[in-house]
Amino acid sequence: MAGMTDETTIAYTALAKGTPILTAEGTELGTVEHVLQDPSIDLFDGIAVKTSAGLRFVDADLVGRITTAAVHTTLTVDDAAALPEPQGTEVLDADPNEYEGNGLSAWFGRVFLREHWMRRKNE
Repeated sequence: MAGMTDETTIAYTALAKGTPILTAEGTELGTVEHVLQDPSIDLFDGIAVKTSAGLRFVDADLVGRITTAAVHTTLTVDDAAALPEPQGTEVLDADPNEYEGNGLSAWFGRVFLREHWMRRKNE
């Protein structure tokens, strides 16, 4: 297709902070702030997006494709303007030991500087 770049599809777990988020028309609506997920059950909930209007939430159902270059959503420009702020009382803790060691996950964490958060177990 004309105008398309060579982008490789990736998993949400490889998504890096600062990756552009695009509308269905290709307009940039913001950048990835962080991925909302529950790794214990491999659940992708959505993406917190840093926009000029503040932090907004893109539900996983609105994400069409995640690539090495961008997150392609199914949102129109008008839909994107009406995105809600992230909600909830979820408590997350940083896991400073996540990227220590020689494993593949540790290597990706160091290379892509991806923050890792752990869901708190029942308090």
